[in-house]
Amino acid sequence: MRNKLFSLSFVIIMIFTLSLTGCGANNNNSTAATTEEPAAATSAPGNTGGDPAAATTEPAAPSGGDISGTIIFLTNRTDMIGKEYDEYVKRFNEKYPNIKVEFEASQTDYNQQAKVRMASGELPDVMFVPNIPNSDLPKYFAPLDDLGLNDQLTFKDFKSHEGQLYGITSGNSTSGIVYNKKAFADAGITEVPKTWNEFLAACEKLKAKGVVPLASNFKDKWPLNDWVYAVPRVIAGNPDFPNEKLTQDAPFTMDNGYGKSLGLLRELNEKGYLEQDINSTNWEQSKKDIASGKFAMYFLGNWVINQVIGAGTTSDNVGFFPLPYDNSGTLTAPLSPDFFYAVAKNSKNTDAAKAFVKWMIEESGYEDFAGFISPLKGRESKLTQLKEFQSTGVVLQEGTVDDAKVTEITNKAQLDLPAMAQEFVLAKDPQTVFDKWNKAWSKAKKDLGY
Repeated sequence: MRNKLFSLSFVIIMIFTLSLTGCGANNNNSTAATTEEPAAATSAPGNTGGDPAAATTEPAAPSGGDISGTIIFLTNRTDMIGKEYDEYVKRFNEKYPNIKVEFEASQTDYNQQAKVRMASGELPDVMFVPNIPNSDLPKYFAPLDDLGLNDQLTFKDFKSHEGQLYGITSGNSTSGIVYNKKAFADAGITEVPKTWNEFLAACEKLKAKGVVPLASNFKDKWPLNDWVYAVPRVIAGNPDFPNEKLTQDAPFTMDNGYGKSLGLLRELNEKGYLEQDINSTNWEQSKKDIASGKFAMYFLGNWVINQVIGAGTTSDNVGFFPLPYDNSGTLTAPLSPDFFYAVAKNSKNTDAAKAFVKWMIEESGYEDFAGFISPLKGRESKLTQLKEFQSTGVVLQEGTVDDAKVTEITNKAQLDLPAMAQEFVLAKDPQTVFDKWNKAWSKAKKDLGY
């Protein structure tokens, strides 16, 4: 996933100018497409909070034929230009016939390119919010509270400042078990596990059939992200769990979210349910092995579903269910946002830009194409695998933004959580791993005066 101004290199400008008459949008019939690794950092999965104070104070924006103008959207989805975006604009212009939409395709690092544009003072009308402090949002972007979406949005405070909304997530992701249905059936697994003991029993059946139960891609390290960023806060039942480290000198214990999460991964390895040699795994090959049924499961985000299908199987052979972290029978999974739409504060066509953002959220169907969960609360996905996931009654837990002080301490302590997970799983005594990193954390925290 992932200027026309100042001749920035590697940027393609595609202009779609469609003026059609009539009103009303057609139903979306977009289908899902393969996505790459998730764009959003798994360590900063979003936050919860109350409605922005200013959510109902601004007048509703004009609509339909009352709005006109040309807008530019800087997008990371270069693969959609001339294809899906073309179809989107056709349907958009049925509702807004006097708005012309131009797409600029970012083919370099989006975050860096967006910051260059911000420094120049020349922003496109619509873009994704780069990594900037929320206090800077009002300097560059227009409030979006007047779109009438606040009460429906997930992560509505993630890109807000002083009670005003400046960014709306383009889609959300969760983490769970992506599995090969034929491998399950051949092993005699007739229902997806809803408790940890049921999950272990399923792994044992798969192992007995000569199938690797879970592909961890242990060596590559990044596939372990969910075990250290998402699972601990879900187990703790606390979206802000990662930020609690700020008040602790020894945040890593065997009986808190970190210890319990990594204990699950360690147990899977000890029982022989991961790859035979976890230090020689291969990411690209693992997708083919999941598709073929040589491996049965991944524990990753829903973004990997289409990659597995593209690696050599059919959509109806790939399923998705929440990982049961305990034996309570209650299923909870993390929810994380992708890029956030924003409208430039100095846009000459603010109403047109806002109309486009609102339409993309409500009517485009982009979330189904990209394999995301809708940014709107309660909207069921059209994707088969996400429907299966949501049908389990799983509760999706929105996390919080990483506290800047926590990030500062983490960097000074040179704490690499996925690497810590590797150490923990392989250590003779995992407590010694926690002792080591607690010491580093405590020292860094003290040195920084926290």
